[in-house]
Amino acid sequence: MPDLLLELFSEEIPARMQARASADLRKLVTDALVERGFTYEGALNLATPRRLVLHIAGLPARGKDQREERKGPRVGAPDAAIQGFLKSAGLSSIDEARIERDPKKGEFYVAVTESAGRPTLDVLAEILPEVIRGFPWPKSMRWGAASASSASFRWIRPLRGIVATFGPETEDPEVVPFEIGGLKAGDTTFGHRFMAPQPIRVKRLADYVRKLEAAKVIVDPERRKDIIRTDARNLAFAQGFELVEDEALVDEVSGLVEWPVTLLGSFEEEFLDVPAEVIRATIRANQKCFVLRDPATGKLANRFIATANVAARDGGATITAGNGRVIRARLSDARFFWETDKRVLLAERAKKLETITFHARLGSQGERVRRIAGLARELAPLVGADAALAERAALLCKADLVTEMVGEFPELQGLMGRYYAALQGEPDSVAAAIGDHYKPQGPSDAVPSEPVSIAVALADKLDTLVGFWAIGEKPTGSKDPYALRRAALGVIRLVLSNQLRLPLTEVIDNFIVLGKLTGEYAIPTQARFATIRDLVGFLVERLKVQLREQGARHDLVDAVLGLADGQDDLLLIVARVEALAAFLDSEDGKSLLAGYKRAANILRAEEKKDGRGFDGAPDPRLFSLPEEMLLHDTLVAAADKAREAVAREDFAGAMRALAGARGDVDRFFEHVTVNADEHQVRENRLRLLNALRAATLTVGDLSRVAG
Repeated sequence: MPDLLLELFSEEIPARMQARASADLRKLVTDALVERGFTYEGALNLATPRRLVLHIAGLPARGKDQREERKGPRVGAPDAAIQGFLKSAGLSSIDEARIERDPKKGEFYVAVTESAGRPTLDVLAEILPEVIRGFPWPKSMRWGAASASSASFRWIRPLRGIVATFGPETEDPEVVPFEIGGLKAGDTTFGHRFMAPQPIRVKRLADYVRKLEAAKVIVDPERRKDIIRTDARNLAFAQGFELVEDEALVDEVSGLVEWPVTLLGSFEEEFLDVPAEVIRATIRANQKCFVLRDPATGKLANRFIATANVAARDGGATITAGNGRVIRARLSDARFFWETDKRVLLAERAKKLETITFHARLGSQGERVRRIAGLARELAPLVGADAALAERAALLCKADLVTEMVGEFPELQGLMGRYYAALQGEPDSVAAAIGDHYKPQGPSDAVPSEPVSIAVALADKLDTLVGFWAIGEKPTGSKDPYALRRAALGVIRLVLSNQLRLPLTEVIDNFIVLGKLTGEYAIPTQARFATIRDLVGFLVERLKVQLREQGARHDLVDAVLGLADGQDDLLLIVARVEALAAFLDSEDGKSLLAGYKRAANILRAEEKKDGRGFDGAPDPRLFSLPEEMLLHDTLVAAADKAREAVAREDFAGAMRALAGARGDVDRFFEHVTVNADEHQVRENRLRLLNALRAATLTVGDLSRVAG
């Protein structure tokens, strides 16, 4: 079957836009084909710094023939209705319509129109210009003489050529006939800008990839990444060093080169006195280079690896020398910042935070630091930390925001504070807490485990959440400008990873009261509890999302969250979900769930019929069958044991207690007719079933469990 090969060849496409643009091109073209009734076997999108490429395999040579039946008016209908039908159906005479008979409605006219499927080449010539003209670049430009008109064609950078071929493997493909921005689609592209800029005629994907590689262009971004990783590791190993892996940098660099060539450079050893993270940030940010370390010591080496876009005649000596000059200059700046910052105590720098606004309605960074310090002191006993150390770390945790180094490299905030605190004689736990208080910042980030660090990290995130909840700036839909979902996930991971029993309602309430007393929050008393309830609900909802992402059954999470107690204790929620999952995976659990479902269905039907519930304990004097008494006694004992186990937070024990009722539940349904003729007996048995339903509520709301 025929394939489509499309290449949009232009000046530079920014690295950060390539993957998204490539995916957009694929989606826009394939969606347009599907809308027109064209199916395909597969689609592949590729990108380089100069080209977007799309290959669609297995397209038909033409679309399917179309047959449409249009029902018209009844035979004998007024002439106006007949004429309207003819016009809408495209018929010149009613004789061209078919007459069909309906047993109920009588005879009526039917117009049948048939049309041959359109050639795919013609459809592509219609689709591709539409997609290219309307391409969703976040920014685009006009160029050349046509740019005088605001209606002229726009692209991310000047578009220099279009390859668009269509045809089967056994034949030479045809060029899709269209023109846009003064460029006609053709079958000619160009190789590497410097090493092979000559025009190249291409046919289909395999031919295109092979010829471009011969012209020093690797079209597949994943292959460029593999080359960069492998060559950088091998080059480092050959010199006795080890590459400091940086996948984000690999992604970025692969979007800057069409023909990756790794080169080894060096800088003076004296710069290694600067913290390793600073060296790495400097080299990475300014020159997009990788750093190396000595595998024997684990320390950074005075080497770097650059990725060039050309195989230079001098082996890359000029390129590495140029990179080295820039790196030395930037490292000199970094060393100056480092030496300058060390001379000023963090406590002195922290005073400058009073002049930096955190948020117009939440005060300065200085005010925020005082809030965090107060909360860290409150949290310290709950996480096993020294309150004075937690408060000290919190008071200094934002001080590095006003250092020269963080001003140059904002991504080093926290880390530089840790360095400066250690150099200035602060306790190790205080320095560590300063360095860790932003963590965890994402699902793969490390979670602080030292008590002082936990207290300050929790206080920082809770201050963010409480503050923005207090002023009504909550996330809405996909919008989350203050990264509140990330802060909530940070709280959750801190709590769960460190097995913390944290009463969120109490902690947040204390924080709001503390803030209100110092005038930093203005939450009216009557709104305080609604704010707390809403924020705790948000945290629980984020926990729910995380549990589902980790594979927990959504219905079991809902069953636990359906309970009335313990819903602000994240650790307790997780423990209950895990225990319920383990229980319902057992034979006892499955059997008890089946019995619960049967009881619940009977109760639901009878409650709807009677218009009331069946609360209250059943009366043993009304039992007439031994299975009733056995189930009653078993439920009383099991419910008591389950409640005692839950009070001890032994959720597995609570499940085992309820599992003991399994046999008597089965026997009850086997031998007892719930809807007895005698009213009192019937109502008493329904109360017994309600007791079964109530007993299971000690472990979860089983009405929310599927199955």
